[in-house]
Amino acid sequence: MTPRVTFAVAARVVAQLRRDHRTVAMLIVLPALLVSLMWWMFHDTPNTFDRIGGPLLAVFPAIIMFIVTSVATLRERSTGTLARLFTMPMGKLDFLLGYALAFALIAVVQAVVVVSISLYALDLDIRGAAWQLGLVAVLDGVLGTALGLFASAFAATEFQAVQMMPAVMIPQILLCGLFVPRDQLPDVLHAISTVLPLSYAVDAVSEVAQGNGFGDGAGVDALVVIGFVFAALALGAATLKRRTA
Repeated sequence: MTPRVTFAVAARVVAQLRRDHRTVAMLIVLPALLVSLMWWMFHDTPNTFDRIGGPLLAVFPAIIMFIVTSVATLRERSTGTLARLFTMPMGKLDFLLGYALAFALIAVVQAVVVVSISLYALDLDIRGAAWQLGLVAVLDGVLGTALGLFASAFAATEFQAVQMMPAVMIPQILLCGLFVPRDQLPDVLHAISTVLPLSYAVDAVSEVAQGNGFGDGAGVDALVVIGFVFAALALGAATLKRRTA
């Protein structure tokens, strides 16, 4: 891994995103719109929105980042761009880290927008610090990016890349504690949930919302999320194909 090459890949991806206004709008605006929709649905029961609003700040960014990055990476392979890039002194990990870094920058903007709207426009009630909630939301967006980069290695077309979303993300959404607290799940499902990264992303947001900052439970969950990010990138580098068969 060469930092100079990694930053060059990140700069290239950012330049591409700057020209793709629709994708940038989806990455930054769509999570805020979805959270606003959930607030509207539970307008008459604000306590319900206060309970699920925090976890949604983990779920929506992760899903959207997963879809965009998995399709974008697959497109690099299917168009032959990735094969041409690998003719230069660039490793697979350089490529994946560059993508992760570029989308991390988008995740920062995304988190600022969605957290600001949730707290100050939708009156989401949390006990923790807003900056900690924002930082966790950034980590969750980066988690979705890393999972998308890893999953794209198993897709041969952009359509298959999109199909990976329900296979990878929906089980995590169901078991992450958004609908039923994880400690109330049947034993087998609870055991499965403990090895799913989105469970810790939701737990980190929930801990911050409850006032347990990084010095308490949220810090451990955030570190686990970071561990999953690096694991997904490492596995992605090991399985990444240079071109689509």
